Amino acid sequence: MYRFLLTPRWWGINIFVVLTIPFCVFMGSWQLGKFEDRVDTHEEAKQQPAPGEQKAAPLDELLPVDKETSGRQAMATGRYGKQFLVPDRELDGERGSYVLTLLKTDGGRTLPVVRGWLPEGKPAPAAPGGQVTVAGALQASETSGTDGVHTAGGLPSGQLGMISAASLVNLVPDDVYDAWVTLADAGSGLKAVPASAPEGSGLDLKAFQNLGYTGEWFVFAGFVLFMWFRLVRRESEAARDRQLGLEPEPV
Repeated sequence: MYRFLLTPRWWGINIFVVLTIPFCVFMGSWQLGKFEDRVDTHEEAKQQPAPGEQKAAPLDELLPVDKETSGRQAMATGRYGKQFLVPDRELDGERGSYVLTLLKTDGGRTLPVVRGWLPEGKPAPAAPGGQVTVAGALQASETSGTDGVHTAGGLPSGQLGMISAASLVNLVPDDVYDAWVTLADAGSGLKAVPASAPEGSGLDLKAFQNLGYTGEWFVFAGFVLFMWFRLVRRESEAARDRQLGLEPEPV
């Protein structure tokens, strides 16, 4: 009755099932592992002091920015130079701009410094003159997937859509750090921009997306197995009916 399983058509179906189910299980396990990694990272972070509470350190000692150093207080000394507005940034439910000023450090490299957030329509205050020492929360360069990033282009002169060394390379002649800092003490007329958590850490939306994808892969594996059994049952019933003369033989 089950000799049909050895026909060429069923060989193709069987091979598809044999390959698909392990692949779905592998992908589901991989997504579950990603979720568990985020949970472990979240638990480890809870055991550590908050980045802002740790002792400030020289900027170069905290680079490159990773999950351990993101949010740490970084110190740098230099002179403020060119200034940009980073538009379409939200703070406390209001739209405005980040005031980004470039700090030419004593080491010769340039550090982007977000001095604060400015409401729409307000003029940006000038940066302090002379030699300054800044201490701010260290942040990784933004990417096109970062919340609030303006990627459409066509911004007016003096505005910047993304805070990154790549977006500044054609605007300033200096070597720019692949990082930036946000100051806790904003200047007059500005609000301090809080540091954001590093990507890939904590129980954020992406973590629960990993958990959702885990369920989807396992459900799909179960669906493939269910459909295989259903097809086998239907084919075996048809073969039995043909043996009993209840259904004509296929031409």
